[in-house]
Amino acid sequence: MTTIAIVGLGYVGLPLSLQFARCGVSVLGLDIDSAKVEALNAGRSYIRHIAAETIAEQVAAGRFAASVDFGRVRDVDAVIICVPTPLNKNREPDISYILRTGESIAPHLRSGQLVVLESTTYPGTTDEDLRAVLEKGSGLKAGTDFHLAFSPEREDPGNPQSVVKDIPKVVGGLTPACLEKAKALYGRAIRTVVPVSSCRAAEATKLLENIFRGVNIALVNELKVVYGAMGIDIWEVIQAAKTKPFGFMAFYPGPGLGGHCIPIDPFYLTWKAREFGQTTRFIELAGEINTAMPEWVINRVAEALNGHRKSVNGSRILVLGLSYKANVDDDRESPSYVLMEKLKQRGAEVAYHDPYVPVIRHTREHPQWAGTESIAWSEANIRSYDLVLISTAHACVDYCRLAEWAPLIVDTRNAMAGITVDPGKVRKA
Repeated sequence: MTTIAIVGLGYVGLPLSLQFARCGVSVLGLDIDSAKVEALNAGRSYIRHIAAETIAEQVAAGRFAASVDFGRVRDVDAVIICVPTPLNKNREPDISYILRTGESIAPHLRSGQLVVLESTTYPGTTDEDLRAVLEKGSGLKAGTDFHLAFSPEREDPGNPQSVVKDIPKVVGGLTPACLEKAKALYGRAIRTVVPVSSCRAAEATKLLENIFRGVNIALVNELKVVYGAMGIDIWEVIQAAKTKPFGFMAFYPGPGLGGHCIPIDPFYLTWKAREFGQTTRFIELAGEINTAMPEWVINRVAEALNGHRKSVNGSRILVLGLSYKANVDDDRESPSYVLMEKLKQRGAEVAYHDPYVPVIRHTREHPQWAGTESIAWSEANIRSYDLVLISTAHACVDYCRLAEWAPLIVDTRNAMAGITVDPGKVRKA
């Protein structure tokens, strides 16, 4: 039986672990968070869209176990790294999690093993940075003594049609032999494996996917502002454009970008491009537009309150939806945090409601909100706020009741479309 270790048991590593386990692979999940390890070994889930029963089934079958002991890497055939790759405070790539993971596993590597990086990063990370750490710590040579590859993650949390085994897996190896080893591994659990010529080509593929999304979201965000000034509803325009059966793909505006991919990944390429004397004007312009959206939304909030003879300063404002996208509990890089902070800076009393995020966990970017609880969904609570700002449109929220209870609504997600409501009560942003 093939035995693998997957390092990092978050939104990428845990679903991948369970998919390999379902396919008969023995999976060791490694994480530095002992609470996560304890929960998984007890068959409990800490990610909403992953059922506890799914975990418990694989644990009971002996196909999945979690540990904080990185020394157990010596007992597996392959190691897959799924750790975060954020930006630092200067908005430069932070690959420290990758390098620290490499340092942790290197002393335990042995000849013939395969190491695969899945964390999104700039081209050259695998065959330069990670390779150097692994070779230094192990005394082994990549491509000769052990195999090295890159295969970008492709997770879409909250999308029931997104199933790990059905999402084609791009794979690039340091050498042809490394590629074959990685193809054979992923072929055990994924229906379609897509080989590319190198680790760098695979790294670049992931960046292209997220840059494509980021640029197009910036385009519709910009058009939302332009069309809004003309009295044209961008949501109506997008719905009409979607009827074209070719040459158009719908993207939707919002209050800013969230998640661990689109707000971050494009800037990995921007940073790396400078090393080659290149500029990434589309990426940087898209970043400027998307980053400016929260301030634009706050100005719409101020206009809405002014129409009711109120100011932001002193108003009670409820942000509806804290996670970065609908129907998930992932609040990483959520624009809701930026909106809450900007409103608070303007003197508003701010709270939030999100059934998927009952309590705000400690985050690197917004530690001041840690421990804040979601307010209960009730008529009395909703009526007590001067304005409700819809930042994330969860399907489980009763928007008809919101239309009845809230005195004023600013809608950044078109969530109130089709709901009968006093026209003066809802503003789109």
